[in-house]
Amino acid sequence: QVQLVESGGGSVQAGGSLRLSCAASRYMYDNGCMAWFRQAPGEKREGVATIDVNHYINYAYSVKDRFTLTRRYGTTNTLSLQMTNLRPDDTATYYCAAGEIGGSRCLGGVGITFWGQGTQVTVS
Repeated sequence: QVQLVESGGGSVQAGGSLRLSCAASRYMYDNGCMAWFRQAPGEKREGVATIDVNHYINYAYSVKDRFTLTRRYGTTNTLSLQMTNLRPDDTATYYCAAGEIGGSRCLGGVGITFWGQGTQVTVS
């Protein structure tokens, strides 16, 4: 059973930065991905950034050049999302996720099997 534990988040003014981290309890699937998704009130959950075993990183258009996804491999995988130049429309609950399918389909939520509990990001 994969457990995803998120940390970071909080409140920041527009133009500020935040860093989210996610610790995964075991290795991801051989052909899978790890990702950050977000969901604003009244909106659908959307992919923010993903990385797969081939180190292919995919970003949502709205966060390109502002967010950076990194991953540290080890006994526990750690997935970090550095967010800069934050805007009010980045306000959402951010979820760490792990899935069975890599590549661009991961950003669309295809094959996502595990979700973290979510962490709130508020930009004013």
